[in-house]
Amino acid sequence: MTDLRRFLPFSDAASDALPLGQLLRLSLFQISVGMATVMLLGTLNRVMIVELSVPAIIVAAMIALPVLVAPFRALLGFRSDTHRSAIGWKRLPYMWFGSLWQMGGLAVMPFALLVLSGDTVHDVPFAGEVLAALAFLMTGLGLHMTQTAGLALASDRATDETRPRVVALLYVMFLVGMGVSAVIIGALLQDFSQLRLIQVVQGTAVVTILLNLVALWRQEIVKPMTKAERAEPRPKFTDAWADFARGGQAGRLLAVVAIGTMGFNMQDVLLEPYGGEILGLSVAATTMLTAVWAVGALAGFGYAARLLGQGHDAYRMAARGILVGIGAFSAVVFAAPLNSPALFFAGAIGIGFGGGLFAVATLTAAMTMPAHGIAGRGLALGAWGAAQATAAGISIFLGGAIRDLVGATQWTEQLGPATAYSVVYHVEIGLLFLTLAALGPLVRTARFSPQTKNPSGHDGKIGLADLPA
Repeated sequence: MTDLRRFLPFSDAASDALPLGQLLRLSLFQISVGMATVMLLGTLNRVMIVELSVPAIIVAAMIALPVLVAPFRALLGFRSDTHRSAIGWKRLPYMWFGSLWQMGGLAVMPFALLVLSGDTVHDVPFAGEVLAALAFLMTGLGLHMTQTAGLALASDRATDETRPRVVALLYVMFLVGMGVSAVIIGALLQDFSQLRLIQVVQGTAVVTILLNLVALWRQEIVKPMTKAERAEPRPKFTDAWADFARGGQAGRLLAVVAIGTMGFNMQDVLLEPYGGEILGLSVAATTMLTAVWAVGALAGFGYAARLLGQGHDAYRMAARGILVGIGAFSAVVFAAPLNSPALFFAGAIGIGFGGGLFAVATLTAAMTMPAHGIAGRGLALGAWGAAQATAAGISIFLGGAIRDLVGATQWTEQLGPATAYSVVYHVEIGLLFLTLAALGPLVRTARFSPQTKNPSGHDGKIGLADLPA
């Protein structure tokens, strides 16, 4: 009898070590991460500014706080690599405590926001700012801890053959979590009230812990450790980092990740206003930009998986992504003088494609970098995630700041309103050229065919199921 499961999406990502049912259940933690991301960056952003009348500068500071936790992802990943327990778990304790932090931050957040808005009987100086900052930090810490450990666990359990498809599944589940939660939360808050805000945010906290509990249940194999094994000195983070950085390539690769991420992400909050203000597009048309960008990013991921499966060098792939990005930003710049929405949308697709290709290529390079026994998947994943998330947060802030500063000068009056946006896009093009220069020494001179084994011993496949959002 025909097994109908083979017709299901991503059924080929399953393996004997990670059956389809367990894989789909494990991927639920990505839905909770997507839900928390929407809550932090979308829903609460709007609610604080519009309904609660919180100053925009305070809102921006609160949203930026979770980025402060991102540099610690390398340490969190290393701790999950080397964690010791009587039953041998390494990843699950970090997923569990990350879930608690994530739930706890969301649980106290609505009350902190109400205090921040000043709608309370007692007026304690800076109480709202302090409470809201703690809530955002707790949620950000839990989000990063859960995702780092969960993606490392998925990578541990996947085989070399199925790992590229597991990457795609986890990425899609993150997008599903963002999309579905955005629709549901938006509908629930349509008739806004303070009580409804408390109910929705705390309901999100409950759903978060339930999803993560189902995701982590019996996912890691129990490997009991003896008392003597647990008593052995734990490797030091500095030693593991030295192993990871041995040969001098790790630092340069992380610099490439940081500069390239800034180059691709400074436009994150500017594309839609650019389309509306400069090209005169409707709200519905500019809203489609997110979908267009996502299609480009998924195409970049698919193209990367195909190239890696054929044995292509990851650093050359990253260079291809950068070149696509340079062309895409050029198209966005020229869309204004040519008054061409089609060119603008083509540029948005190219930004997503180039950024996705660059992300997969650099992540592959980080995970396949030679190590010497101490540095594990968690450390490599955390280092990449720390560089990527920190650079993304800084670049988004800089993009908005540069646009506002240039918009306040006489250049905008003399050259037109597109000038402020164009300066940001030109800065991004410059950063991408700088990324190419930093990437140059890492590019191998020899091309590897599918039949040729590359010097790192990597077989050409993606080899990781740990893509941070």
